[in-house]
Amino acid sequence: MNKILLVGRFTRDPETRYSQSAEPLAIARFSIAVNRRFKRDGEADADFINCVAFGKTGEFIQRYFVKGMSIGITGRLQVRNWEDSQGQRRTTTEVVVEEAEFVERKAANNSYRDNNTFAPAPQPKTNSYSGNDDGFYQVEDSVDPDDLPF
Repeated sequence: MNKILLVGRFTRDPETRYSQSAEPLAIARFSIAVNRRFKRDGEADADFINCVAFGKTGEFIQRYFVKGMSIGITGRLQVRNWEDSQGQRRTTTEVVVEEAEFVERKAANNSYRDNNTFAPAPQPKTNSYSGNDDGFYQVEDSVDPDDLPF
């Protein structure tokens, strides 16, 4: 089985190109810094992982992620071999992203990407009915428990 789960931060903005086929396919390339669990000499250490995402996943990453943002990805490890323009045999290892998701709130980064522009993240709505911030609504005493859908 070849399955990879990573959570890291973008080291640069994703670069997206489209294939030259009859139906162009998005190909997004990026790298993420993934912190290591243990520190060397008291300092945090990270691995820098090259990633590639195709199709809708690549378009999603291009549209909503920028350098510094956190991302959670699921995919598979791929090793590619090719010959460069000087005839040298080259090898690269990368993660082919199958799923990508946000791992931090927009407010944590203070910006988001929408059509390549940046804007302040919207502030979460507060519950004005109950006046609390725990995410629950106050149920009125006049509500019959048999009328509730659960």
